[in-house]
Amino acid sequence: MTERQLHLNAFLMGVGHHEAAWRHPRTDPKALDDVAHFQNLAQIAERGTFDSVFLADGVQIWGDVRHTAAGRFEPLTLLTALSQVTDHIGLIATASTGFSEPYNLARLFSSLDHISGGRAGWNIVTTAQDRSAQNFNRDKNTEHGERYQRADEFLDVVTALWDSWEDDALVVDQDSGVFADETKVHEIGHRGRFFSVRGPLNAVRSPQGHPLLVQAGSSEDGKAFAARWAEAVFTAQQTHEEAVAFYGDLKRRVVASGRSADELKVLPGIVPVLGGTEREAAALADELTSLIIPERAVRQLTDMIGVDLTGHPLDAPLPELPPVTDINGAKSRFELVRDLAVRERLTLRQLLGRLGGGRGHQVVAGTPEQIADHIELWFRTGAADGFNVMAPLLPSGLEEFVDQVVPLLRARKLFRTEYTGRTLRDHYGLARPASRYAAG
Repeated sequence: MTERQLHLNAFLMGVGHHEAAWRHPRTDPKALDDVAHFQNLAQIAERGTFDSVFLADGVQIWGDVRHTAAGRFEPLTLLTALSQVTDHIGLIATASTGFSEPYNLARLFSSLDHISGGRAGWNIVTTAQDRSAQNFNRDKNTEHGERYQRADEFLDVVTALWDSWEDDALVVDQDSGVFADETKVHEIGHRGRFFSVRGPLNAVRSPQGHPLLVQAGSSEDGKAFAARWAEAVFTAQQTHEEAVAFYGDLKRRVVASGRSADELKVLPGIVPVLGGTEREAAALADELTSLIIPERAVRQLTDMIGVDLTGHPLDAPLPELPPVTDINGAKSRFELVRDLAVRERLTLRQLLGRLGGGRGHQVVAGTPEQIADHIELWFRTGAADGFNVMAPLLPSGLEEFVDQVVPLLRARKLFRTEYTGRTLRDHYGLARPASRYAAG
Protein backbone atom coordinates (compact mmCIF):
# COMPACT_ATOMS: atom_id res chain seq x y z
CA MET A 1 0.00 0.00 0.00
CA THR A 2 1.36 3.43 -0.97
CA GLU A 3 2.04 5.67 2.01
CA ARG A 4 -0.23 8.71 2.22
CA GLN A 5 1.42 11.83 0.77
CA LEU A 6 0.97 15.53 1.38
CA HIS A 7 -0.65 17.80 -1.18
CA LEU A 8 0.83 21.28 -1.52
CA ASN A 9 -0.73 24.15 -3.40
CA ALA A 10 1.07 27.46 -3.95
CA PHE A 11 -1.41 30.31 -3.53
CA LEU A 12 0.03 33.12 -5.67
CA MET A 13 -1.08 36.60 -4.68
CA GLY A 14 0.71 39.59 -6.10
CA VAL A 15 4.03 40.14 -4.37
CA GLY A 16 3.01 38.34 -1.19
CA HIS A 17 0.12 37.43 1.05
CA HIS A 18 0.92 39.91 3.76
CA GLU A 19 -1.17 42.99 3.13
CA ALA A 20 1.95 45.16 3.51
CA ALA A 21 4.10 42.96 1.26
CA TRP A 22 4.28 45.61 -1.45
CA ARG A 23 5.94 48.01 1.03
CA HIS A 24 8.69 45.58 2.03
CA PRO A 25 12.17 46.04 0.46
CA ARG A 26 12.29 42.35 -0.57
CA THR A 27 9.43 42.83 -3.05
CA ASP A 28 8.95 44.80 -6.26
CA PRO A 29 5.45 46.32 -6.58
CA LYS A 30 6.01 46.82 -10.31
CA ALA A 31 5.85 43.03 -10.65
CA LEU A 32 2.10 43.09 -9.95
CA ASP A 33 1.40 43.65 -13.64
CA ASP A 34 4.30 41.62 -15.01
CA VAL A 35 3.38 38.20 -16.40
CA ALA A 36 7.03 37.13 -16.11
CA HIS A 37 6.77 37.51 -12.30
CA PHE A 38 3.92 34.99 -12.15
CA GLN A 39 5.59 32.66 -14.62
CA ASN A 40 8.65 32.65 -12.38
CA LEU A 41 6.50 31.83 -9.33
CA ALA A 42 4.87 28.91 -11.15
CA GLN A 43 8.28 27.58 -12.14
CA ILE A 44 9.53 27.84 -8.54
CA ALA A 45 6.49 25.88 -7.32
CA GLU A 46 6.98 23.28 -10.04
CA ARG A 47 10.62 22.91 -9.01
CA GLY A 48 9.24 22.07 -5.56
CA THR A 49 6.87 19.47 -7.14
CA PHE A 50 3.80 21.25 -5.80
CA ASP A 51 0.48 19.77 -6.89
CA SER A 52 -0.77 23.10 -8.15
CA VAL A 53 -0.68 26.87 -8.16
CA PHE A 54 -3.80 28.84 -7.38
CA LEU A 55 -5.00 32.32 -8.28
CA ALA A 56 -7.79 33.93 -6.28
CA ASP A 57 -10.14 36.39 -7.92
CA GLY A 58 -12.91 38.83 -7.16
CA VAL A 59 -15.16 41.17 -9.07
CA GLN A 60 -14.60 44.30 -6.98
CA ILE A 61 -11.80 46.47 -5.60
CA TRP A 62 -10.75 45.28 -2.13
CA GLY A 63 -9.75 47.62 0.67
CA ASP A 64 -9.15 51.19 -0.46
CA VAL A 65 -7.49 52.25 -3.68
CA ARG A 66 -5.14 54.69 -1.95
CA HIS A 67 -3.33 52.03 0.11
CA THR A 68 -4.08 48.73 -1.66
CA ALA A 69 -1.59 47.24 -4.09
CA ALA A 70 -4.06 46.79 -6.92
CA GLY A 71 -3.23 45.24 -10.25
CA ARG A 72 -4.60 41.80 -10.85
CA PHE A 73 -4.85 39.77 -14.01
CA GLU A 74 -7.97 37.79 -14.79
CA PRO A 75 -6.86 34.36 -13.55
CA LEU A 76 -7.82 32.09 -16.45
CA THR A 77 -5.99 34.36 -18.87
CA LEU A 78 -2.93 34.41 -16.63
CA LEU A 79 -2.96 30.65 -16.04
CA THR A 80 -2.95 30.10 -19.79
CA ALA A 81 0.31 32.04 -19.90
CA LEU A 82 1.68 30.00 -16.97
CA SER A 83 0.77 26.77 -18.74
CA GLN A 84 3.23 27.61 -21.50
CA VAL A 85 6.27 27.76 -19.20
CA THR A 86 5.43 24.73 -17.00
CA ASP A 87 4.93 21.03 -17.72
CA HIS A 88 3.41 19.31 -14.69
CA ILE A 89 2.00 21.68 -12.09
CA GLY A 90 -1.78 22.10 -11.79
CA LEU A 91 -3.40 25.46 -12.57
CA ILE A 92 -6.37 26.46 -10.38
CA ALA A 93 -8.42 29.63 -10.90
CA THR A 94 -11.26 31.16 -8.90
CA ALA A 95 -14.50 31.88 -10.72
CA SER A 96 -17.85 32.85 -9.24
CA THR A 97 -21.15 31.08 -9.75
CA GLY A 98 -22.86 34.29 -8.69
CA PHE A 99 -21.73 36.49 -11.56
CA SER A 100 -21.10 34.07 -14.42
CA GLU A 101 -23.07 31.80 -16.72
CA PRO A 102 -22.49 28.02 -16.73
CA TYR A 103 -21.89 27.78 -20.48
CA ASN A 104 -19.16 30.43 -20.47
CA LEU A 105 -17.32 28.96 -17.48
CA ALA A 106 -17.60 25.40 -18.77
CA ARG A 107 -16.01 26.54 -22.02
CA LEU A 108 -13.25 28.58 -20.33
CA PHE A 109 -12.12 25.79 -18.00
CA SER A 110 -12.36 23.20 -20.77
CA SER A 111 -10.11 25.40 -22.89
CA LEU A 112 -7.54 25.74 -20.12
CA ASP A 113 -7.61 21.98 -19.57
CA HIS A 114 -6.94 21.38 -23.27
CA ILE A 115 -4.22 24.02 -23.53
CA SER A 116 -2.41 22.78 -20.40
CA GLY A 117 -2.71 19.09 -21.20
CA GLY A 118 -5.04 18.30 -18.32
CA ARG A 119 -3.91 20.59 -15.51
CA ALA A 120 -6.93 22.86 -14.96
CA GLY A 121 -8.81 23.30 -11.70
CA TRP A 122 -11.75 25.52 -10.73
CA ASN A 123 -12.02 27.11 -7.28
CA ILE A 124 -15.78 27.57 -6.97
CA VAL A 125 -16.99 30.62 -5.05
CA THR A 126 -20.45 32.08 -4.63
CA THR A 127 -19.25 35.69 -3.93
CA ALA A 128 -20.58 37.30 -0.80
CA GLN A 129 -20.20 41.07 -1.07
CA ASP A 130 -22.88 43.59 -2.02
CA ARG A 131 -20.15 45.69 -3.61
CA SER A 132 -19.51 42.89 -6.10
CA ALA A 133 -23.22 42.69 -6.93
CA GLN A 134 -23.21 46.41 -7.65
CA ASN A 135 -20.87 45.76 -10.58
CA PHE A 136 -23.50 43.49 -12.14
CA ASN A 137 -26.69 45.55 -12.29
CA ARG A 138 -27.78 44.76 -8.71
CA ASP A 139 -28.13 46.90 -5.61
CA LYS A 140 -27.28 44.05 -3.23
CA ASN A 141 -26.32 40.42 -3.29
CA THR A 142 -28.75 37.56 -2.97
CA GLU A 143 -29.31 35.70 0.31
CA HIS A 144 -26.58 33.30 1.48
CA GLY A 145 -28.61 30.11 1.13
CA GLU A 146 -29.89 31.07 -2.30
CA ARG A 147 -26.33 31.70 -3.51
CA TYR A 148 -25.53 28.06 -2.74
CA GLN A 149 -28.74 26.84 -4.37
CA ARG A 150 -27.69 28.68 -7.53
CA ALA A 151 -24.18 27.20 -7.23
CA ASP A 152 -25.56 23.68 -6.91
CA GLU A 153 -27.57 24.02 -10.11
CA PHE A 154 -24.62 25.78 -11.76
CA LEU A 155 -22.44 22.69 -11.15
CA ASP A 156 -25.14 20.38 -12.47
CA VAL A 157 -25.11 22.34 -15.72
CA VAL A 158 -21.34 22.74 -16.04
CA THR A 159 -20.55 19.09 -15.44
CA ALA A 160 -23.27 18.05 -17.91
CA LEU A 161 -21.72 20.35 -20.50
CA TRP A 162 -18.27 18.86 -19.88
CA ASP A 163 -19.86 15.43 -20.41
CA SER A 164 -21.82 16.43 -23.52
CA TRP A 165 -19.09 15.12 -25.82
CA GLU A 166 -18.31 11.48 -25.14
CA ASP A 167 -14.63 10.56 -25.17
CA ASP A 168 -14.86 8.74 -28.48
CA ALA A 169 -17.16 11.21 -30.25
CA LEU A 170 -14.46 12.34 -32.66
CA VAL A 171 -14.12 10.33 -35.86
CA VAL A 172 -11.96 12.66 -37.99
CA ASP A 173 -12.20 10.57 -41.17
CA GLN A 174 -10.90 12.75 -43.98
CA ASP A 175 -11.86 10.32 -46.70
CA SER A 176 -15.53 10.05 -45.70
CA GLY A 177 -15.81 13.61 -44.47
CA VAL A 178 -17.11 12.52 -41.06
CA PHE A 179 -15.59 14.59 -38.27
CA ALA A 180 -17.69 13.47 -35.29
CA ASP A 181 -20.28 10.84 -34.40
CA GLU A 182 -23.38 12.91 -33.75
CA THR A 183 -24.89 10.15 -31.62
CA LYS A 184 -22.13 10.75 -29.08
CA VAL A 185 -22.60 14.52 -28.83
CA HIS A 186 -25.52 15.40 -26.55
CA GLU A 187 -27.79 18.33 -25.90
CA ILE A 188 -28.18 18.52 -22.13
CA GLY A 189 -31.63 20.13 -22.25
CA HIS A 190 -31.39 21.70 -18.79
CA ARG A 191 -34.32 23.73 -17.46
CA GLY A 192 -34.09 24.66 -13.80
CA ARG A 193 -34.83 27.42 -11.32
CA PHE A 194 -31.82 29.52 -12.28
CA PHE A 195 -30.67 28.31 -15.70
CA SER A 196 -31.97 27.12 -19.04
CA VAL A 197 -29.17 25.62 -21.15
CA ARG A 198 -29.59 23.60 -24.33
CA GLY A 199 -26.01 22.43 -25.00
CA PRO A 200 -23.90 20.71 -26.11
CA LEU A 201 -20.65 22.50 -25.29
CA ASN A 202 -18.85 23.75 -28.37
CA ALA A 203 -15.62 22.05 -27.28
CA VAL A 204 -14.70 18.37 -27.26
CA ARG A 205 -14.19 16.63 -23.94
CA SER A 206 -11.01 17.79 -22.23
CA PRO A 207 -8.10 15.63 -20.99
CA GLN A 208 -9.38 15.38 -17.41
CA GLY A 209 -13.02 14.96 -18.36
CA HIS A 210 -13.85 17.40 -15.58
CA PRO A 211 -11.24 19.92 -14.43
CA LEU A 212 -10.53 19.49 -10.70
CA LEU A 213 -13.30 21.01 -8.54
CA VAL A 214 -12.12 23.07 -5.57
CA GLN A 215 -14.24 24.91 -3.01
CA ALA A 216 -13.45 27.33 -0.21
CA GLY A 217 -16.59 27.96 1.87
CA SER A 218 -16.80 26.60 5.43
CA SER A 219 -20.33 27.61 6.44
CA GLU A 220 -23.02 24.94 6.82
CA ASP A 221 -24.19 25.63 3.27
CA GLY A 222 -20.58 25.61 2.08
CA LYS A 223 -19.81 22.26 3.70
CA ALA A 224 -22.95 20.67 2.27
CA PHE A 225 -21.95 21.93 -1.18
CA ALA A 226 -18.38 20.67 -0.74
CA ALA A 227 -19.59 17.22 0.32
CA ARG A 228 -21.43 16.86 -2.98
CA TRP A 229 -19.05 18.53 -5.42
CA ALA A 230 -15.59 19.39 -4.12
CA GLU A 231 -12.45 17.34 -4.73
CA ALA A 232 -10.27 19.74 -2.75
CA VAL A 233 -11.23 22.32 -0.12
CA PHE A 234 -9.18 25.40 0.68
CA THR A 235 -10.04 26.31 4.25
CA ALA A 236 -8.89 28.53 7.13
CA GLN A 237 -8.50 27.33 10.72
CA GLN A 238 -6.60 29.07 13.49
CA THR A 239 -6.11 26.15 15.87
CA HIS A 240 -5.29 22.46 15.58
CA GLU A 241 -8.44 21.58 17.51
CA GLU A 242 -10.64 23.53 15.07
CA ALA A 243 -8.85 21.97 12.10
CA VAL A 244 -9.37 18.41 13.37
CA ALA A 245 -13.06 19.08 13.98
CA PHE A 246 -13.56 20.62 10.54
CA TYR A 247 -11.64 17.82 8.81
CA GLY A 248 -13.63 15.09 10.52
CA ASP A 249 -16.97 16.79 9.93
CA LEU A 250 -16.29 17.34 6.23
CA LYS A 251 -15.02 13.81 5.63
CA ARG A 252 -18.13 12.37 7.31
CA ARG A 253 -20.33 14.53 5.09
CA VAL A 254 -18.49 13.31 1.98
CA VAL A 255 -19.09 9.68 2.95
CA ALA A 256 -22.75 10.41 3.73
CA SER A 257 -23.12 11.88 0.23
CA GLY A 258 -22.05 8.54 -1.26
CA ARG A 259 -18.41 9.30 -2.00
CA SER A 260 -15.18 7.98 -0.51
CA ALA A 261 -13.50 10.22 2.08
CA ASP A 262 -10.35 10.10 -0.07
CA GLU A 263 -12.17 11.77 -2.93
CA LEU A 264 -11.88 15.11 -1.15
CA LYS A 265 -8.61 16.67 0.05
CA VAL A 266 -8.65 19.27 2.84
CA LEU A 267 -5.96 21.96 2.52
CA PRO A 268 -5.86 24.64 5.23
CA GLY A 269 -4.04 27.85 4.45
CA ILE A 270 -0.64 28.42 6.05
CA VAL A 271 1.42 31.61 5.93
CA PRO A 272 5.01 30.46 6.63
CA VAL A 273 7.19 33.30 7.93
CA LEU A 274 10.64 31.74 7.68
CA GLY A 275 13.85 32.65 9.44
CA GLY A 276 17.19 31.01 10.13
CA THR A 277 16.27 31.21 13.81
CA GLU A 278 13.02 31.74 15.73
CA ARG A 279 14.20 35.27 16.51
CA GLU A 280 14.77 36.06 12.84
CA ALA A 281 11.34 34.74 11.90
CA ALA A 282 9.66 36.73 14.67
CA ALA A 283 11.56 39.85 13.60
CA LEU A 284 10.29 39.50 10.01
CA ALA A 285 6.72 39.00 11.26
CA ASP A 286 7.01 42.13 13.43
CA GLU A 287 8.54 44.11 10.57
CA LEU A 288 5.63 43.23 8.29
CA THR A 289 3.09 44.10 10.98
CA SER A 290 4.74 47.52 11.40
CA LEU A 291 4.09 48.25 7.72
CA ILE A 292 0.32 47.76 7.99
CA ILE A 293 -1.67 50.92 7.32
CA PRO A 294 -4.52 50.83 9.90
CA GLU A 295 -6.93 52.82 7.74
CA ARG A 296 -6.59 50.31 4.94
CA ALA A 297 -6.71 47.30 7.27
CA VAL A 298 -9.95 48.48 8.91
CA ARG A 299 -11.55 48.86 5.48
CA GLN A 300 -10.36 45.37 4.52
CA LEU A 301 -11.75 43.87 7.74
CA THR A 302 -15.06 45.68 7.23
CA ASP A 303 -15.36 44.15 3.77
CA MET A 304 -14.31 40.72 5.07
CA ILE A 305 -16.85 40.35 7.88
CA GLY A 306 -19.65 42.60 6.66
CA VAL A 307 -19.63 44.81 9.79
CA ASP A 308 -18.60 48.48 9.51
CA LEU A 309 -15.69 49.12 11.88
CA THR A 310 -14.79 52.54 10.49
CA GLY A 311 -14.07 54.94 13.34
CA HIS A 312 -13.89 52.25 16.03
CA PRO A 313 -10.97 52.93 18.43
CA LEU A 314 -7.92 50.91 17.40
CA ASP A 315 -6.91 50.10 20.98
CA ALA A 316 -10.34 48.97 22.13
CA PRO A 317 -11.85 45.47 21.78
CA LEU A 318 -14.22 44.85 18.90
CA PRO A 319 -17.73 46.20 19.42
CA GLU A 320 -20.47 43.70 20.08
CA LEU A 321 -21.01 41.87 16.81
CA PRO A 322 -24.34 40.67 15.41
CA PRO A 323 -25.16 36.95 15.45
CA VAL A 324 -23.89 35.03 12.45
CA THR A 325 -27.49 34.45 11.34
CA ASP A 326 -27.68 38.19 10.56
CA ILE A 327 -24.62 38.05 8.30
CA ASN A 328 -25.34 37.69 4.59
CA GLY A 329 -21.68 37.74 3.57
CA ALA A 330 -18.94 35.19 4.23
CA LYS A 331 -20.35 33.55 7.35
CA SER A 332 -17.42 31.22 8.05
CA ARG A 333 -14.85 34.04 7.87
CA PHE A 334 -17.02 36.21 10.12
CA GLU A 335 -17.07 33.42 12.73
CA LEU A 336 -13.32 32.85 12.44
CA VAL A 337 -12.53 36.54 13.04
CA ARG A 338 -15.04 36.86 15.86
CA ASP A 339 -13.78 33.73 17.62
CA LEU A 340 -10.14 34.79 17.27
CA ALA A 341 -10.81 38.22 18.75
CA VAL A 342 -12.82 36.80 21.68
CA ARG A 343 -10.53 33.84 22.40
CA GLU A 344 -7.39 35.97 22.59
CA ARG A 345 -9.05 39.16 23.86
CA LEU A 346 -7.60 41.23 21.06
CA THR A 347 -7.99 44.93 20.50
CA LEU A 348 -8.87 46.05 16.99
CA ARG A 349 -5.22 47.02 16.37
CA GLN A 350 -3.99 43.61 17.54
CA LEU A 351 -6.61 41.86 15.43
CA LEU A 352 -5.51 43.81 12.36
CA GLY A 353 -1.96 42.63 13.00
CA ARG A 354 -3.06 39.01 13.32
CA LEU A 355 -5.08 39.16 10.11
CA GLY A 356 -2.51 41.10 8.07
CA GLY A 357 -0.54 38.01 7.12
CA GLY A 358 -3.31 35.90 5.65
CA ARG A 359 -6.80 37.36 6.24
CA GLY A 360 -7.65 34.66 8.80
CA HIS A 361 -5.36 31.87 7.62
CA GLN A 362 -2.87 30.64 10.18
CA VAL A 363 0.46 32.48 10.28
CA VAL A 364 3.33 30.28 11.48
CA ALA A 365 6.66 32.02 12.12
CA GLY A 366 9.72 29.86 12.69
CA THR A 367 12.65 27.97 11.28
CA PRO A 368 12.26 25.55 8.36
CA GLU A 369 12.29 22.65 10.85
CA GLN A 370 9.51 24.24 12.90
CA ILE A 371 7.38 24.85 9.81
CA ALA A 372 7.93 21.23 8.73
CA ASP A 373 7.01 20.04 12.24
CA HIS A 374 3.78 22.03 12.11
CA ILE A 375 2.85 20.62 8.71
CA GLU A 376 3.65 17.06 9.79
CA LEU A 377 1.64 17.34 13.00
CA TRP A 378 -1.49 18.54 11.21
CA PHE A 379 -1.06 16.00 8.43
CA ARG A 380 -0.58 12.99 10.73
CA THR A 381 -3.30 13.88 13.24
CA GLY A 382 -6.36 14.25 11.04
CA ALA A 383 -6.27 18.02 10.56
CA ALA A 384 -5.19 18.26 6.90
CA ASP A 385 -4.41 16.35 3.72
CA GLY A 386 -2.01 19.09 2.72
CA PHE A 387 -1.65 22.85 2.76
CA ASN A 388 -2.42 25.95 0.74
CA VAL A 389 0.99 27.65 1.05
CA MET A 390 0.64 31.44 1.22
CA ALA A 391 4.10 33.00 1.21
CA PRO A 392 4.08 36.41 2.93
CA LEU A 393 6.58 37.81 0.40
CA LEU A 394 6.94 36.78 -3.25
CA PRO A 395 9.04 35.44 -4.77
CA SER A 396 11.44 35.13 -1.82
CA GLY A 397 9.03 33.41 0.59
CA LEU A 398 8.11 30.75 -1.94
CA GLU A 399 11.75 30.17 -2.87
CA GLU A 400 12.66 29.71 0.79
CA PHE A 401 9.82 27.26 1.32
CA VAL A 402 10.81 25.20 -1.74
CA ASP A 403 14.52 25.23 -0.91
CA GLN A 404 14.34 24.84 2.87
CA VAL A 405 11.03 23.23 3.90
CA VAL A 406 10.24 20.90 0.98
CA PRO A 407 13.54 18.94 1.39
CA LEU A 408 12.63 18.30 5.04
CA LEU A 409 9.18 17.03 4.06
CA ARG A 410 10.76 14.76 1.46
CA ALA A 411 13.30 13.44 3.96
CA ARG A 412 10.39 12.55 6.26
CA LYS A 413 8.76 10.71 3.32
CA LEU A 414 5.75 13.01 3.46
CA PHE A 415 6.03 14.54 0.00
CA ARG A 416 6.94 13.47 -3.52
CA THR A 417 10.43 13.89 -4.94
CA GLU A 418 9.17 13.94 -8.53
CA TYR A 419 5.94 14.03 -10.46
CA THR A 420 4.56 10.59 -11.29
CA GLY A 421 1.44 11.71 -13.18
CA ARG A 422 0.60 14.08 -15.98
CA THR A 423 -2.70 15.68 -14.95
CA LEU A 424 -3.86 17.56 -11.88
CA ARG A 425 -6.18 14.65 -11.12
CA ASP A 426 -3.16 12.38 -11.20
CA HIS A 427 -1.41 14.56 -8.60
CA TYR A 428 -4.45 14.33 -6.31
CA GLY A 429 -4.90 10.60 -6.90
CA LEU A 430 -8.38 11.12 -8.34
CA ALA A 431 -10.04 9.14 -11.11
CA ARG A 432 -11.05 10.69 -14.41
CA PRO A 433 -14.87 10.81 -14.42
CA ALA A 434 -16.72 9.08 -17.24
CA SER A 435 -19.23 11.01 -19.30
CA ARG A 436 -22.71 10.56 -17.88
CA TYR A 437 -23.95 10.04 -21.43
CA ALA A 438 -21.62 7.16 -22.30
CA ALA A 439 -23.28 3.75 -22.64
CA GLY A 440 -22.41 0.99 -20.16
